[in-house]
Amino acid sequence: MLEFIQNNIFLTLIIINYVIAIGTAIFIILNNRNPITTVSYILALVVLPFLGLLIYYFFGQEYRKDKMFKRKKVFYNETVKKWEKKLMLNDYRLENYQSDFLHNKVNVVKLLQNNQKKPLIFGNDVKILINGEKKFESLFKDLEEAKNHIHVEYYMFNDDKIGSKFIEALIKRAKDGIDVRVNYDYVASGITNKSIKRMKEAGIEIFPFMPVWFPNLTRKLNYRNHRKIVVIDGIIGYVGGVNVSDEYVNPNDTGYWRDTHSRLKGNVVKSIQSHFLLNWNFVSEQEIEITDDFFPKVEEKCGDIPVQIAASGPDSDYPHIMEAIFTAINGAEDYIRITTPYFIPNDQMLTALKTASRRGVDIEILIPKEGDSWAAKYATNSYIQELLESGIKVYHYCKGMVHAKTMVVDGLLSTIGTSNMDYRSFEINFEITAIFYDEGISKKMKEIFEEDVEHCDKVDIEDWEDRAFWEKVKESFSRLWAPLL
Repeated sequence: MLEFIQNNIFLTLIIINYVIAIGTAIFIILNNRNPITTVSYILALVVLPFLGLLIYYFFGQEYRKDKMFKRKKVFYNETVKKWEKKLMLNDYRLENYQSDFLHNKVNVVKLLQNNQKKPLIFGNDVKILINGEKKFESLFKDLEEAKNHIHVEYYMFNDDKIGSKFIEALIKRAKDGIDVRVNYDYVASGITNKSIKRMKEAGIEIFPFMPVWFPNLTRKLNYRNHRKIVVIDGIIGYVGGVNVSDEYVNPNDTGYWRDTHSRLKGNVVKSIQSHFLLNWNFVSEQEIEITDDFFPKVEEKCGDIPVQIAASGPDSDYPHIMEAIFTAINGAEDYIRITTPYFIPNDQMLTALKTASRRGVDIEILIPKEGDSWAAKYATNSYIQELLESGIKVYHYCKGMVHAKTMVVDGLLSTIGTSNMDYRSFEINFEITAIFYDEGISKKMKEIFEEDVEHCDKVDIEDWEDRAFWEKVKESFSRLWAPLL
């Protein structure tokens, strides 16, 4: 036997690989996961010896609701429960709002209020910020005026030009006596040890989210913190698609990046704060003392806009953001406008969009023409044919990379957040989205969409059908791995 193994090393390794692969496949099947995801991983195990096992090891293991994400004590804190109870709407008030201005959008409100205990919060001010230039201009001004604390949570935090300017602003405020806490994703960020040391020496608490070995080789490693949020004094919050990296502020030496962020002021920021604190407990391995300073009393009338926060991740019981978008699509009566850099929907979302279109809802989807990922581009393109056949209009953004994650429904409901329209955002990563129930905001968001369309090519169904055969092959191949992208 030993001699056979020595003379047939490769064959022996192949046998060992498939013995392990069969056991892994059985384990995946018994987990009763999404059938498409299950088939994708089994396919990888079968057709990619050795590599398939590595793919599953790095990307496929399911830790949802596992011991890694137990820290839910933030939501049981008396301070958090007190403000949530104060702002939570009862069924009677919801029914009144339904007849007044929410109409069937009240179903989205009820979904998040019942499942995630996130109320619809009135009296907020909202500013829509186009691209990183506007976002950072506003943010630096708010940082300078902070009085108690600054909480920062980013997927991509680089110490390039804009990142260094951001770090200097945080260091200055920390030296002024402001409490500064920073949580950055270890895999996506490019912040150096030197910068981290400088921040710590200034009194900033900074922790990486789930460090891993060889981050450059595992850029899509599961369970990343994809959120981009800042909370200032528990009163001002930022949510959207803009990371801390130079490309987002469009310097002359990089391609154009089109993104959308939002600045929120009012009680809704407390919802963002609670999610920051939950992740902070996880990354810092602390049980931070939650005080009224984190959830301060807000002046009675910051603005007029009702806002609700949807957040999801491996620590949540349900994919809240996906369910909220799904519910909004199913309730649409007039139109839907979606902008997303990656359109790789699950079956539920794809069916909801196609059936909404076929019952008369005017749906337009804007995606990048090139994108920043070869596999994601072709996986996205694999869905275009069936969208067009269902009457959905698809636009390819040609000016550069569109990275905004937004939706407008019926001139009443609109969203700005971190979640892409794909498997990874819906099921795996930590994401957060602000949902606005306001005609003025929706009108502005629709106008922004129409301005972006001016820089797009509309996809024609006949031209699309005539695209090259090898393009279709690449699309079909990429779609097989859609749950892994």
